[in-house]
Amino acid sequence: MSIESGRTPPASFEPARPWAPWRPVALLITVLSVVLCVFQMYAAGVQPLGLFYQRSIHLALIMMIAMLAFPVFGRRRAGNPLGIVLDVLFFGAAVVSGFYLAIFLDDIIARAGFWSTADIVVGILAVVTLLEASRRVVGLGITIIGLVFVLYALAGPRGALPWLGEFMPGILAHRGYSVERLVAQLYLGQEGIFGLPLGVAATYVFIFVLFGAVLEVTGAGKFFIDLAYAATGRKPGGPAKAAVVASLGMGSITGSAPANVATTGPFTIPLMKRMGYKPAQAGGIEAAASTGGQITPPLMGAGAFLMAEYTGVPYLEIVKVSVYPALLYFLTVYLFVHIVAMKSGMRGMDPSELPVVREVMRAGWHFLLPLAILVGLLVMGLSPMRVGFYAILSILAVAVARYLFEALHPARRAAGELTALRPTPLAAVRLGLGKLVQACEVGARSALIVSLACAVGGIIVGIIGLTGLGLKFSSLMMTFSGGNIVLALFIVLIASLILGFGLPVTASYIVLIILVGPAMSAEFGIPLLIVHLVVFWYSQDSNVTPPIALAAFAGAAIAGSRPVETSVYAWKYAKGLYLIPLFMVFNPEIIIGGPVLLVIWNGVVALVALVGFVAVLEGYLFTWMGWPSRLALLGAGIACLAIGVWPEVVGMAVIFAVLGHNWLNARRGAARAAA
Repeated sequence: MSIESGRTPPASFEPARPWAPWRPVALLITVLSVVLCVFQMYAAGVQPLGLFYQRSIHLALIMMIAMLAFPVFGRRRAGNPLGIVLDVLFFGAAVVSGFYLAIFLDDIIARAGFWSTADIVVGILAVVTLLEASRRVVGLGITIIGLVFVLYALAGPRGALPWLGEFMPGILAHRGYSVERLVAQLYLGQEGIFGLPLGVAATYVFIFVLFGAVLEVTGAGKFFIDLAYAATGRKPGGPAKAAVVASLGMGSITGSAPANVATTGPFTIPLMKRMGYKPAQAGGIEAAASTGGQITPPLMGAGAFLMAEYTGVPYLEIVKVSVYPALLYFLTVYLFVHIVAMKSGMRGMDPSELPVVREVMRAGWHFLLPLAILVGLLVMGLSPMRVGFYAILSILAVAVARYLFEALHPARRAAGELTALRPTPLAAVRLGLGKLVQACEVGARSALIVSLACAVGGIIVGIIGLTGLGLKFSSLMMTFSGGNIVLALFIVLIASLILGFGLPVTASYIVLIILVGPAMSAEFGIPLLIVHLVVFWYSQDSNVTPPIALAAFAGAAIAGSRPVETSVYAWKYAKGLYLIPLFMVFNPEIIIGGPVLLVIWNGVVALVALVGFVAVLEGYLFTWMGWPSRLALLGAGIACLAIGVWPEVVGMAVIFAVLGHNWLNARRGAARAAA
């Protein structure tokens, strides 16, 4: 699974053609994955490392794995002689550029500002290697965007490419910088590749990725899916509702929309199709539900960790304020699913096809313990990195305790519940080590996208800071919006969608918050934490919005539907991504707090208004509703966004009146049908 929304990683690192010459490569990938995970665990729980040591070694191992796992010409041409030569060269470049800083760090610091030729050459090598690794793993879009920013930094009258500055509009023009100055910014300082984004990915994010990977290989995914089916399977449209609930559970440990689809989709999508959902509908529902994984605490992709670093708000506080908005999002998707099921006259699944809650909990209750330990340690005030370290150890301890209980319990042994895979302690040890290696592979594979995206994001952020582009973009936004906060939010939404065409969610969030964050906070007076949450939520739309919708495309592949049609359905069911951030802005108490009654009131207003918006979009709740009712609900929902209590009171009253009238119509219709 992947913590970052981006190109879905392959199921295995092993090359598509398992020829004998390539088996050592697969083994080397496994070894490097284990080394990476051991290094991260050591830094998290044994001996914290300095900034450049931690980040440079992490990136070196990530790029080395990327060069081996993703051949330069693709897997189908993995045996191409030229490709092999290029892969070897780039692998060597990853080793050199990654470990150069860690080995010569003291010398580099001693000559700060008077860089040697070797410093500049290795820096150039690092930027080229990183962009190539991102092209292989994340996609061509992020590489092109990174190159555009590099060229932008070099353009200008004093830059290495003065002629290029002549083609830039006046507001984007700047003095230009030399190659040496740019390399110093991107490679030899703390504001480029090894800046805050990679720092978050190389510390907090990876350790939680590994936590999710260990949970996955020990069977937590099946536990959450079975629990969701047991809870919702009998209801109308049960498989679709199970997809929503399972995605909520899986999202708490994965934080990735495409990975969530890949995990829960093979179970939920075929059953949705069997119950009567169209293939594109089934894929769209799964994609919309899975997108919630990146806004669901405790992981929230890499977003929560980045927000904590950028805003100075403790990670636990961000997790706490994100719970209610995430629940509102899943409620909107669940309501969409319910309405579609009721409109189509669907029924639930046969009880004989469903697991029993008691049996599911009996078999997998121990998976809840590591999550409880994780939350408990966060509440105690430990750093997220140390919390992740202890959470991983707790999973291993629980797994060992579970095995010992089954092995020693007389009733279990007599009932023959022990599998043949664990007849002896030696076999159990071998099985456990195999699971650990598998977890390391899954963790490393999951970290590729987020670490490379954050490293390229560091290039972009470094150049934005070097050229002053962020302030210029803020001026542009103020000019185009005319000081209107709604227009400004619309501009942010469009910008996030455009960035989402080429950047994964985390990179899109990083770039966008650097560009629009200052204006949104300083000029429009929106609290900084809410600005970050709004930008982070808007950045998720690349998962479901056509023409590029990564989660929807993954759902379409499983459902056997057309990708664009599936993404249209996913976009419809994921409307909470656009609506809920508006409530954060216009009802900020649900995020930043306030008087208890006011917070509760705003929470209820948001809940009721979202129900009204869903009814407007579907034209149905309890029974069909006409356009006058839908228009009245739309106006009432907008009133709930207004500043002031009385517009909210009027809006709530209209919503209750319209939905109450519709409920009475449904009751009368049911009575007539029964008569």
